[in-house]
Order: sequence, then C-alpha cells, then structure tokens
Amino acid sequence: MATPYHSRSNSLPSRQHPIASQIDDNLSRLRASEAASTSSSSSSIGHKLNGLQDLHECVDMFLQLPLTQQALVQEQHRRCAEELLDESLMILDVCSVAKDALMQKKECTQELQSIFRRRRGDEMGHLNGVKKYLTSRKAVKKVIIKALKNLKQTKTKFNTCSNNGNENGAVISILREVEEVTIRELESFLSFISGLEAESKLSRWSLVSKLIHHKRVGSEEDKKTNEIANADATLRSLIKSDNMKHIEYVQNQLRNSELCIQDLEEGLESLFKRLIKARVTLLNILNF
Repeated sequence: MATPYHSRSNSLPSRQHPIASQIDDNLSRLRASEAASTSSSSSSIGHKLNGLQDLHECVDMFLQLPLTQQALVQEQHRRCAEELLDESLMILDVCSVAKDALMQKKECTQELQSIFRRRRGDEMGHLNGVKKYLTSRKAVKKVIIKALKNLKQTKTKFNTCSNNGNENGAVISILREVEEVTIRELESFLSFISGLEAESKLSRWSLVSKLIHHKRVGSEEDKKTNEIANADATLRSLIKSDNMKHIEYVQNQLRNSELCIQDLEEGLESLFKRLIKARVTLLNILNF
C-alpha cells in the first residue's frame, strides 16, 4: 500500500536533493560569471545563455518530481506558484522581444551589406543605406528599452512570496532564485543587443580615428568590445564624418556583427524552448 502523503515528509525536494543541488550549482556558476564580467562581449553573453539553458533544463526535471508538485499545490504555496507562472510568461515575452530584435538587426545588416556590394563607389547610395539602417536600429532600441523597464517592474512586483522556513517553502525559494537570476541575465542580454551597455565606453574614444587606422581590425581591443554596438557606432561615425572611404572596415564590422547575431539567435532559441517546456509543466501542475 502506498504511504499517504504528509506535508512534513523528510523526502520533500529540499536544497539537498540531487536535482536541487544541480540547480544550485548552475545558479552559482551564473552568479560567478556575473561577478567576473567587467564588460559584456559576445563570448560572455553566449556563455551565460548556455548556463541559463542548463539551469532551466534542471528546473523542468525538478518540476517533474512528484514531491515538488505536491508542495506547489498546497494552499499556502499556490499563490506563490501562480506568481511564478505569471513571471514565466513575462520572461517568455521578453525573450520574444529579444528574438525579434536580433532578427531585425540581422535583416538590416544583410541589407546594408548588399547595398555596399551592389553599389560600389556610390557614396550617396551607401550613405542612404546607413541612414536607413540606423533608423531601424533606433526603433528596435526603443522596444528594448521598454522591455527592460518591464523587467525592472517585474523584479519589484513579484517579491511577496516567502520561504516560510520549512521544506515545502524550499521549493518556492529555489524557483524564486531561478527567476531572479534569469531576469538579471536577460537584462544583460537586452542591454548587449541594444548596445546600451557599450555606448558610454565607445563614446570615450574616437571611432573616426579608428576608421582612419582601420588596419587595427582584429586587435585585442576589438575582440573585447560588443560586436553589435561596435558596428552601430562605426556607422554613426560615418554619418557624422561624412566619410564613406573606409567601406572595407565597415563591412568587416558588419560581418562580425552578423556572426555574433547568428550565435546569439541559436542560444536564445534553445533557451526559449526550455522556458516553454518548464512553463507547460508548471501549468499542468496547477491544472490551468
């Protein structure tokens, strides 16, 4: 005969449960990565995306545990579980914004590269293409800024749940920490693809001068910068200087940006699928 479930069962999935320990390990690695990063690059952002994928893969396994599910449906935790469900939808919405932003950026980049190839020597055509690109990027940036504001509001909105000091509360505590870290990483991701994080740094040195000395492409300094922001800033400098003589340098920046976008798209899509999977599991647990 099956042993009846009691709320004080010692077999509840506490922090010492193997899967919960895996979640803690992933959280620790992400926090360490945050602390170690003085600036964002595509490699560091990609590494964090991979970390989030591993984290949410573990979360789905954690939610599959019968004892986790029993804890979540208890009356004293249901409200918190529903808040986590609402928060997961907001996170998916933010991921969709990021996916759309990357897709639009890639399309604009490819279109501008095509203009440079087809209209060799046509400086006016190049200039108009750059202006169109920057207008599109400005619109995308506004959408990203709005998404960042929504994330900040979410961090203050969904903070009413407490641990309650028991093992059942440990389930909520684990899931709450996962959501908090995920939100912080998405903030960093959005800032990266919008170029907001890199703008102040890029403004402190002359990109016009860098254009003139374009043999520096591929230097260690270039590799440490945000490829997306670097391409945008280079194009803005072209407009300001009215100098369209260094298209080779610009094309190199656009190629770097496109490769960066492709890698980020793949990582974000994998994360998106894992987030959906975990959300569906939670929906089923709460019988929505």
